[in-house]
Amino acid sequence: MKSKADIVKDWIKRYTGAEAEEFGEWILLTNFQNYVDKFAERFDVTVNGRGGPMTSATNKYGLSIINFGIGSANAATIMDLLSAVKPKGVLFLGKCGGLKHSTEIGHFILPSAAIRGEGTGNDYLPKEVPALPSFKIHKYVSEKLYEKELEYRTGVIYTTNRRVWEFDEDFKKYLRKVRVIGIDMETATLFIVGFANGIERGALLLVSDTPMTPEGVKTLESDSNVTQEFVDLHLEIGIEAMSLIGKEGEQIKHFTY
Repeated sequence: MKSKADIVKDWIKRYTGAEAEEFGEWILLTNFQNYVDKFAERFDVTVNGRGGPMTSATNKYGLSIINFGIGSANAATIMDLLSAVKPKGVLFLGKCGGLKHSTEIGHFILPSAAIRGEGTGNDYLPKEVPALPSFKIHKYVSEKLYEKELEYRTGVIYTTNRRVWEFDEDFKKYLRKVRVIGIDMETATLFIVGFANGIERGALLLVSDTPMTPEGVKTLESDSNVTQEFVDLHLEIGIEAMSLIGKEGEQIKHFTY
């Protein structure tokens, strides 16, 4: 257990319930157990890791899904663990708060970049390194959204460690100042740690609330409504895109800098 490779290969089953060799070449990531349950039901497969920190499932077509939990620390952990799998590509199906008038509940966002407000990524690469997705993954996902005639937005996401900030007017002024389109707790970390580990990555975010106004702050009722109305579509796009990208998408080349 002297090298990172030794550690992540040993740890991945403890966290996800599955050995590195059991995962597919393409991975969906999520924060929500119902995404994993719906995936497992659709493909009639077992959910691994119940009762542990993360759960996962893999279908016979080489696609896996992992619920890694909430927050940037967990996001960094799963991207480190996935270095044992060496997937061809990873797509995060997350939710975010919409910060612009043009981002309504139910809209999708393909982030062009993410601001590293969480701090976790600083342990991997200097602050000056931008948190970016892999262009070819986002290009392919955008094609699938277009084929389905679905509206989506692009722009910069702000990733924070603060879960409760909606009352903080100074922080909201700062968010307006940096012109971000949405806010979440994982995207920047997934992008920067994925980059550090040589993992191609992307994110398709679902706008679940509009927290810049008091009436737009997420509640138990509003989140339940978003889940009922939009989650099946969100998961469907992810499954279709990551199931077909290996056959239809542009080849993703890996470069070492």
